[in-house]
Amino acid sequence: MIRKEDLRSVILDQRQNLEAENRFITRNQLNTIDPDSPQALVITGVRRCGKTTLLKELAQSLPGYYYLSFEDVRLTPFEATDFIKTEEVFQEEFGKCDYLLFEEIQNVPGWEIYIRQKLDQKRHVIISGSNARLLSRELGTHLTGRHLDFELFPFSYQEYLVFENTAAGLSSFQKYLTLGGFPEFLISCKKDYLQQLLIDVLMRDIAVKHAVRNVKVLKEMTVFLLSNVGKDYSYHSIRRVFSLGAVTTVIDYISFLEESYLLFSIPKFDHSLKNQSVNPKKIYAVDNGLALANSLSLSSDTGRMLENLVFLMLRRRYKEIYYFRDTRECDFIVRESGAVTMAVQVCAQLTHDNKDRELEGLKNAMLFFDLPEGLLLTMNEDDKIAIGDRTITIKPVWKWNC
Repeated sequence: MIRKEDLRSVILDQRQNLEAENRFITRNQLNTIDPDSPQALVITGVRRCGKTTLLKELAQSLPGYYYLSFEDVRLTPFEATDFIKTEEVFQEEFGKCDYLLFEEIQNVPGWEIYIRQKLDQKRHVIISGSNARLLSRELGTHLTGRHLDFELFPFSYQEYLVFENTAAGLSSFQKYLTLGGFPEFLISCKKDYLQQLLIDVLMRDIAVKHAVRNVKVLKEMTVFLLSNVGKDYSYHSIRRVFSLGAVTTVIDYISFLEESYLLFSIPKFDHSLKNQSVNPKKIYAVDNGLALANSLSLSSDTGRMLENLVFLMLRRRYKEIYYFRDTRECDFIVRESGAVTMAVQVCAQLTHDNKDRELEGLKNAMLFFDLPEGLLLTMNEDDKIAIGDRTITIKPVWKWNC
């Protein structure tokens, strides 16, 4: 339980900070979010990717709003019953308002009951959080069919160009490839910011919330996976690397990393869900800059950094992404509404040594899924290749708008 006057102090401080001038750009997701929706709007994404700034942009378009972030340590004593005091302070300070904006509300046990009550009162609710599962667990139980989900990532290449006020091209793309898109990091470009960010996510979003006992192994496993983006792994291989007794520990740790948006796994495509579940998966990171700052061996591998970036471009738009492998491998397969619609291969540079291998992997996928077109993405090559009645388009990633 928290004292009303203490709550008032926090609310006023947070409001002042939210309305303070700072450097930001309009995010691409802004146009997809309707604050007048009768459903709760849920914005999730990795810590420090810009969720607060997006809320600030939304708030500026509203006739009035209430805002509270439960990331504030001063709200540690907050309980579900304190929402009554919160409403009183909001109304006393800002008058009547129908728009409620909350950050990290999942830190309050029982929060979903309060949100459901506000929706029943025809209030408009926007929630943001840095852990997908902690939000979805309660939403699925108490707000089924009454919420819309939005994911926010660090800056896309297009957003990076606007933020840096620069033009699209190989030079700017090469910088983005290694710097990534965390807004605050792009201002300072100090690696220790991204190193501390990783620690914050591991400790605050994973270790504390999930009562992880072996934090040392969690950190080491995270660095290992960040150092191996674009490579496949199995739970048993990871268990052996870290000499763990049970494979369930590996499964739990990787699921925690995925829930916090640090890492993403994609399965090998297989029509059998059973086979798909046991086949090796491939790992990708939420941001190239974060991976490089915390990696042991990634900086010299342009090909894997490019592949990671292409994955992120696909992941912003599509939910079902796989890799395909028979005699050759195709990096990405996209499935929509049950049908495979896209095959994508990534190669930093086509050479005499790798051209046949890269084209063969893409061609095999196109034939298997009966796709008339395939896409081969590179750093700076632009071409088309006809293979019978099928076409492979070779395109620089920086010219590709996914």
